[in-house]
Amino acid sequence: MPTAAVTGVRAALAAQPRFPLATLPTPLHDAVRLREALGGPSRCPRILIKRDDLTSLGLGGNKARKLEYLVADAQSAGATTLITTGAVQSNHARMTAAAACVAGLRSVLVLTTTTAEPAIAGNLLLDHLFGASVRLVPSVDPMLAVGQDEAVVAEVVTAEKAAGRTPYVIPIGGSSAIGVFGYVGGTAELVDQLNDMGVAPTRLYFASGSRGTQAGLTLGAKACGATYAVMGIAVSAGEAEKIERAKRIANEAATRLGLPERVDLPELVTDQEYIGEGYGIPTKAGLEAIALLARTEAILLDPCYTSKGMAALVDHVRSGLMSPAETVIFLHTGGVPAIFTDGHREDLLRASVALL
Repeated sequence: MPTAAVTGVRAALAAQPRFPLATLPTPLHDAVRLREALGGPSRCPRILIKRDDLTSLGLGGNKARKLEYLVADAQSAGATTLITTGAVQSNHARMTAAAACVAGLRSVLVLTTTTAEPAIAGNLLLDHLFGASVRLVPSVDPMLAVGQDEAVVAEVVTAEKAAGRTPYVIPIGGSSAIGVFGYVGGTAELVDQLNDMGVAPTRLYFASGSRGTQAGLTLGAKACGATYAVMGIAVSAGEAEKIERAKRIANEAATRLGLPERVDLPELVTDQEYIGEGYGIPTKAGLEAIALLARTEAILLDPCYTSKGMAALVDHVRSGLMSPAETVIFLHTGGVPAIFTDGHREDLLRASVALL
């Protein structure tokens, strides 16, 4: 039975416009074989994997929860075109294109790329299949191309208006106050599942990028009375700006929802130790995590985000940072299409062979 706190959060969310896109609730998987591979109950905590890679929309992922509220807001504004930005293999861009299909809207994706002609594979292939209009923006570092992509977005907005259409711009990663609603609701769902199982986890691990998911998870945990600490694992640099963004949009979301809770900077924990050489560049530990989870649970991670989050969890288990009596959660935020790109194939095969 939902707690009073969860019931209050659900009531606040029910008052917000929402366009159904995700298959919910997503499963909470008990990773028994992964636990055995990491030493068994005597050395490894119980690991529950929240399968938000199974939200269904456009091959699934965490962005479906955010887009339910963002698309509804776009419709309320009379929008005909969704515009968003990201790197060329952006999961958020792919899912925005998919959401536009379901909602009967046009989509334009402004994607940064380090190569003049990126391979039409992985997420970029799906962008085209979902009918998105793609604008490529060359950049040495996709995560530092904010000024460049913003200028192109402004051009796209002008062009859409000139064509008689009404554009709606979604920020990178869907990281806005409205996008935060998705993981406030996702937390209410998770807390209900945990209560039904009778478990009280101590930590929730997830890959942290633009910080919209972190803002929702942190506000949601506080509002729903969750037992766990929210442990973000950074996949890219720029923490100073991102943590301020997370605080701002979390508290804007709380105000919009009429929730009394507020989030402060010390609550927004993001471990910077697993980024590796940079955004979108796989790490050895991340590739090993992909192979390990595939071999033990037949669950696929991606090279950019979830592999680094799982690498942190595995490292924390092996280093004895957690008691085997604990229960921890790993939020699987999706991103699997990226493993089907040429740049990662050989590294993944080597990591898989190394486990034999």
